Amino acid sequence: MKLVEFVPPKPHPLWKLCLQMGITDVIVKVNPDLTGRSDPWKFETLSEIVGGLKEAGLTVVGLEGDPFDMAPIKQFGETSGEAASSPLVSETQREEALAHYRELLESMARLDIHLLCYNFMVGTGWARTGVREGRGGAKATYFSKSEYESSYVRFRNRTIEQSEQSEQSNNLLLTKEQVWANYAYFIKSVMPTAEKVGVRMGLHPDDPCLPELGGYARIFETVADYDRAYALCPSPSNAVTYCQANFKLMGADLIETAKHFGSRIAFIHVRDVEGDKTDFTELFHD
Repeated sequence: MKLVEFVPPKPHPLWKLCLQMGITDVIVKVNPDLTGRSDPWKFETLSEIVGGLKEAGLTVVGLEGDPFDMAPIKQFGETSGEAASSPLVSETQREEALAHYRELLESMARLDIHLLCYNFMVGTGWARTGVREGRGGAKATYFSKSEYESSYVRFRNRTIEQSEQSEQSNNLLLTKEQVWANYAYFIKSVMPTAEKVGVRMGLHPDDPCLPELGGYARIFETVADYDRAYALCPSPSNAVTYCQANFKLMGADLIETAKHFGSRIAFIHVRDVEGDKTDFTELFHD
């Protein structure tokens, strides 16, 4: 087992702090919004990002998060409700994004990076609604479903009103069945490449693990959902990111769930929270 830290892909004080803590293996996110580079799937681009960290004494052992805009993959299909029969993305856009994803896996392997922490949260990724004061006056992020939904409904209704459409803000843009279909298409498209090049893809739970958020259904909120995902493509490369806080918020027994997944666990997020999945606050790692 390796102790690693998640760091920004550009020079940052955390780089030096990692070395002071004796941590030399790191995880990065290579999304263009963070790197300023538009094609992170290309070997040359990824090599430059990794090389910058190497010069600072840090070794990239994994990537985390969406490496680029994943909407063509996650949001494929036709919307429901007030925008019924309106395609979110085209088949051509989806296939192009999948080709980029497979190329990313190949580039990672060439650079000896064999872990990819990914998620399948549609529309909204990791959601937090603010900051609360914790122990010793430390600031900690929190999520409140009621606060989030209040802000979302105000935004949604305003958008509908501006476009002169009827208010049907309770309808999901993509249903659970649609999101599952998109996930199945995605994992079956990229898993053969991951297996071939030896990259383990660790699936992260929905965060927060709610049935829906921001107008889109969510599909990874239980251990059973993970087993369903694995059954689509049984493989050592089809792995688990064991984010402790999320499984805790699911109501799962952490020890028994870890035993259940066993060798499928490729990556562990050491986190703790207090509260439940509708309202929780991050805690220190006691």
